[in-house]
Amino acid sequence: MNKRKSAPVTVHVQRIVVRHDFPVVFTRHLFSPRNRALRDALTRDGDSRRHRCLVLLDQGVQTAFPRLPEQVGAYFETHAKMLQLARTPLVLPGGEGIKQSAAPVRRMLAALRAGNICRHSFCIAVGGGAFLDAAGLAAALFHRGVRLVRVPTTALAQCDSGVGVKNAINYAGAKNLLGTFAPPWAVLNDADFLEALPLPLLLDGIAEAVKVAAIKDEAFFRLIERSARKIQARDLPTIRRILQRCALLHLDHIATSGDPYELGTARPLDYGHWAAHKLELLSKHRLSHGHAVAIGIALDAFYAARIGLLPQKEADRLVAMLRTCGLPTFAPELSRTDRRGRPAVLAGLEEFRAHLGGELTVTYPAPFGSRREVHAVDMALMAECIAALAARL
Repeated sequence: MNKRKSAPVTVHVQRIVVRHDFPVVFTRHLFSPRNRALRDALTRDGDSRRHRCLVLLDQGVQTAFPRLPEQVGAYFETHAKMLQLARTPLVLPGGEGIKQSAAPVRRMLAALRAGNICRHSFCIAVGGGAFLDAAGLAAALFHRGVRLVRVPTTALAQCDSGVGVKNAINYAGAKNLLGTFAPPWAVLNDADFLEALPLPLLLDGIAEAVKVAAIKDEAFFRLIERSARKIQARDLPTIRRILQRCALLHLDHIATSGDPYELGTARPLDYGHWAAHKLELLSKHRLSHGHAVAIGIALDAFYAARIGLLPQKEADRLVAMLRTCGLPTFAPELSRTDRRGRPAVLAGLEEFRAHLGGELTVTYPAPFGSRREVHAVDMALMAECIAALAARL
């Protein structure tokens, strides 16, 4: 019997190298006509054409700064030779609600179309992290991607989500299930927006700073620790310095990790987030993201101590620092159980595994300033850590 010969196979490996550069600017009075930071960011490619822009504005920001739409208009009038405003800013409700359905994204897409925004135009999103997530998704979808300029207005957005490359909304009860990776054209952090924030919202950003310091920078961890009482007293210069350092550490990770689009199995910057995301849902968003992260990193620090990655006294040190800053390290949702009597939050581990693409990879401090990735979690031991954390109240 003749053996059938295999068909010839030709393989061509195509390599595409794409470089992204975007400025992250720290300034004040961004929309003052004398401040050229926005104009310079929009015109940084040297294109001499008049740049058409659509501004999307978080309703909560407008409430805190009622004259902001007027200031935006005055800014564009001053720089009318180079910038053109497509319409008055489109105001939409922000907060976690904007990510719960696709309706706000559809409204943004309709405004981009009505405003004749093209791939040489700009979508300028002014708002908190959830608002920027939704606006970024709309900008990434429209014309397969129009230039997005982020103006983060919360502490959390200025030091974390607003400076990254991810955009997403929630879907089918899962956080950030629909989204894109799309670097912004520019990020402009205006410290003025922080002035209007109450302490709990400022602490959302501090929680992320503690998170990144614990796994990447021990000196930064000690700085936050020394500054904890000033943070609790809402010392804004101290808080601004910490948020800026946190932003730079996030940017460094994106640029140097070798995995900016999260194709691998590890998510170091998601330390504490498997529990945080679940706690947000269990609390029906009573817990803000930053406060949930504080609880999540405290819980994972206790677990790291139990498996020998971190001395228990260091885990206690992290918990003490969070509390001194004014952040929570426990919530009633941690004690909630499922039908089998297990802590309901533990379901977050399976959801995190699915998010990672099949293999569970959880990051722990080992010790502070460094990290270790672990691929299996002892559920019974994690339940003990929840009880131990509750006992520290």
